[in-house]
Amino acid sequence: MLSGTASGILRPMSKIIVKAFFALPLLTLFFAAPAPGMAGERFITLASTTSTVASGLYDRILPLFTKKTGIAVHVIAVGTGQALRLSQNGDADGLLVHHPPSEQAFVEAGFGIDRRLVMYNQFLIAGPKNDPAKAAGADNVSEALRRIAAKGAPFISRADDSGTHKKELGLWRSARIDPKPGSGIWYMETGSGMGATLRMATATSGYTLTDRGTWLSYRDKGGMAAIFDKADPGLRNQYSVIMVNPARHPHVKAADVRSFMDWLTAPAGQAAIAAVTVAGEKLFIPNAD
Repeated sequence: MLSGTASGILRPMSKIIVKAFFALPLLTLFFAAPAPGMAGERFITLASTTSTVASGLYDRILPLFTKKTGIAVHVIAVGTGQALRLSQNGDADGLLVHHPPSEQAFVEAGFGIDRRLVMYNQFLIAGPKNDPAKAAGADNVSEALRRIAAKGAPFISRADDSGTHKKELGLWRSARIDPKPGSGIWYMETGSGMGATLRMATATSGYTLTDRGTWLSYRDKGGMAAIFDKADPGLRNQYSVIMVNPARHPHVKAADVRSFMDWLTAPAGQAAIAAVTVAGEKLFIPNAD
């Protein structure tokens, strides 16, 4: 089987198929032909975020679920907005995403059922270690963004309708700043996943918003550092799992999706999530109800 990361690198791996790759600046989706041994395989298709893939979370937890149940999980790795659209069209059995307002609207519109909290981490602003905007000294994330904009320091946006991009736009609104007039001047839009956006920030000595899991797993930090990484309610990054509504799409593998959701939110799955660390730091904090 093939698996990929948000950086677009494909590698062999069992039980996970990532059907997306990211090339700067465009997102290209492809659907892989079935690999040898897949015929008759019991599996579900999960639309999920690039951050859960880029952080390495699925590499660690999905084989445990498959070993226990015999159900493989094929992951379509895209931004939250695209994951919601794919699921709305019935192109996935379930989704695991991280933008609560969009998730709630998806469920209220009847496209999804049984939304459950799974885990969270924090967003942070990464940037050049010399921090020309002095964002690290800000009291809150709104002030950090105002300092970056006032300095005209490069800010690299994913601009891909992902959960991270939606969060970033919300943070600019909270800071009462419209970055669009700076587009192409200091506000750069990649239209790409988190890995590619971090690489551009590194190359341009720019700032960017990233989730902690991807940041901890990012190995090419160069002159980058976690500039604004403080406890701030606005930076919470909640992930939830949702079943695509089988009443709208009868082909949805409801029983197997529910098995996955039950495992993910039960002590075994929550412990598996908590065990995924980088340098002793958890990538995600389990918080199922």
